[in-house]
Amino acid sequence: MVALPSDAALSALRAAFPDDLVSFDRELLGTYGRDWTRVYEPAPCAVALPRSTEEVVALVRFCAANDIAVVPSGGRTGLAGGAVAAKGELVLSLERMRRIDPVDVVAQTVRVQAGAVTEAVHEHCAPFGLTWPVDFASKGSSHVGGNIATNAGGVKVIRYGLTRNWVLGLEVVTAQGDVLSLNGALEKNNTGVDLRQLFIGSEGTLGIITGATLRLSRLPGPLDVMLYAVPDLPAVLRLFEAARKGPFTLSAFEFFTDRAAARVRRHRGLTPPFEVEGGSYVLIEVEASDREALEQWAGALFEQHLVSDGVLAQSRAQGALLWQLRESISESLSATGVLHKNDVALPIAALAPFCAALDALFAERYPGWEVVLFGHIGDGNLHINVMKPDDLDRADFFARTGDADHALFTLVRAHGGSISAEHGIGLLKKPYLAYSRSPEELALLRAIKRAFDPKGILNPGKILDA
Repeated sequence: MVALPSDAALSALRAAFPDDLVSFDRELLGTYGRDWTRVYEPAPCAVALPRSTEEVVALVRFCAANDIAVVPSGGRTGLAGGAVAAKGELVLSLERMRRIDPVDVVAQTVRVQAGAVTEAVHEHCAPFGLTWPVDFASKGSSHVGGNIATNAGGVKVIRYGLTRNWVLGLEVVTAQGDVLSLNGALEKNNTGVDLRQLFIGSEGTLGIITGATLRLSRLPGPLDVMLYAVPDLPAVLRLFEAARKGPFTLSAFEFFTDRAAARVRRHRGLTPPFEVEGGSYVLIEVEASDREALEQWAGALFEQHLVSDGVLAQSRAQGALLWQLRESISESLSATGVLHKNDVALPIAALAPFCAALDALFAERYPGWEVVLFGHIGDGNLHINVMKPDDLDRADFFARTGDADHALFTLVRAHGGSISAEHGIGLLKKPYLAYSRSPEELALLRAIKRAFDPKGILNPGKILDA
């Protein structure tokens, strides 16, 4: 593990780079040293804001020579502490590297720098009838480089898969300051181990992504949005089975419980437009070429007693209102209480028994704790939110959630799941990685880290300890 930078190293850093490239401003250090977790107190030694790959190379080579740890930074929208600099590291922000090159409409690709904002890429490609189909609530501030480094998921994974499916080529600066150009714009390249895939999802621990060639998809046609009330999770899964067989392309299948809906109602004043309330709610978005067939399918759900109530949006505005119910959940939970979050993945077949075991676990060990569930359940991703009871001290609550996490992840492992579906490991999930990775896998991951970063300067302490 790299130690805190010496006074001599910091003096050399000040002397080596101009003020507009490396800043020691306290306010900037606080801003760039943290991510959305807000758990760790930021304490970087400096913030670097390069404009080019060449400047990234110069910074990394200097840090490698002077034993200064480097934390790569994007939009800092992560929820696992992966972009936190709390131990005197240099934060290397890619936010100035936002260039987006012309779209190749024949190959359906676009090359971008790592600091390009996700939504800006969408807007850049849309006039050509194309999109980079990586989409989530933070698209207005998340960076492409961060999306790739964390293999981000989102609401459209059921339709398009994870970020790694949409990356053709990468430009990466190694821990030694070398530049790797991996795969270019090739669709086929069968020349041994695909190093590009090692960097995708590695959270900046193996190299710094400075650019990428992105694979694009055709923009979807008009999208129809539906919201349904169902009694419980088994009913959610029965509806999912019916949706899989529906006369449309399934774009999103989102779920939230009545507890989540109650928090949204309390914070935002939004409520499902139903006469009959449900124990759970399902939002479905589809691309349908035959509106009449879609309406017949939707009507049959009531005849088959698969839903208690429901609505098919009649306009884009109505569809957006239905999406607000789902997209307001995280904000509403944070605004209406103190909570502890977890983001897990289960095989679809294991979701119902897992949730039953989860209910039993909390009823037995943590009575009175409110557990709020929602997620992209069509791809097995469940967000588990535990709200602090009013009569429990904040410090005591977070101390007890550590014990609760071990019990929770024991259940996850027993049901063949993963402790992190889409937010990565970072610092927050590191103590629990062994619940999803075998000792043999962990040994190989450590060997890969040592091979790529022998001095341990890149995002040290994230995912694995040295």
